[in-house]
Amino acid sequence: MELRQLRYFVAVAEAGHITQAAARLGMQQPPLSQQIRALEMRLGLVLFERHPKGVTLTGSGEVLLAESRRLLAEADAMARRMQALSAGHAGVLSVGFTSSAAAHAFTPQVLRKSRETYPSIALQISEDHAAGLTEAVLEGRLHCGFLRMPVARPPGLVFETLLREPVLAALPAGHPLADAPRGLRLKALRGERFILVRRSGAPGLYAELLALCEKRGFLPDVTHEVPRMMTALNLVAAGEGVTVVPASMRGAHPQAIAYRPLADGASLDAPLTLVWRRGEEQGALGSFIALVRDAAAGRPAARTRRAARA
Repeated sequence: MELRQLRYFVAVAEAGHITQAAARLGMQQPPLSQQIRALEMRLGLVLFERHPKGVTLTGSGEVLLAESRRLLAEADAMARRMQALSAGHAGVLSVGFTSSAAAHAFTPQVLRKSRETYPSIALQISEDHAAGLTEAVLEGRLHCGFLRMPVARPPGLVFETLLREPVLAALPAGHPLADAPRGLRLKALRGERFILVRRSGAPGLYAELLALCEKRGFLPDVTHEVPRMMTALNLVAAGEGVTVVPASMRGAHPQAIAYRPLADGASLDAPLTLVWRRGEEQGALGSFIALVRDAAAGRPAARTRRAARA
């Protein structure tokens, strides 16, 4: 039994006349009559009672009409879902982010925008550090991810810088430098206990920090290495030392941490990066990438994006 035959049957049942149904369907009456007879033979049922003024449904025809309408509605809905999937307006999209990327207002905003724009795309959200997130995208466990500075650039991945922001020194509240009227110079932090994210987590920003400190004539005393920036801020709030973080994270522990700009930290900034597998910019992922790009370009403070492929 073909869906085409069911559509013919419903058209005849609704019109009550084969010739009128054929006109609505844009076909001749004889082929339509042949299709109806073929359907009756296949089912072994008489579906219509024929009379000079048209046709009426038999009891079996009434049952088939209800079933046909249900099946055709489901088939039409399935076709619409497949069309939406092909157009990138539906499907499942797994998105990961690091804790520091999630702290930037852009990340939750663009996720909400995606839900509003594409309600038929189901977002699956997870959190990991940059190395774990990159590996998950590479292995196909995630479609894409938001991170700060890539810790590695495996072949087959695309890393696109969406936004950049300055970094701030994070000091325990009450620290002698917490009330400095202007930006801190790195030399002022000589002798402080530094809390940094370990290399497997997010080395980029901190590798640059260490290099800049060396240029200023000292090496930081790194007393804690932690997996995430939020962990570093938790320790700063507890008075365990100092760290540097992207400016968007200054909302963490506002009563326990003083955030100060770095006067000589112009070369330090924190990017917000989107990573995905090269060649998969279609479907739901393609729609999401386009939405993210548009949102980043529309931010007043957005700087020029740079795409890096490895």
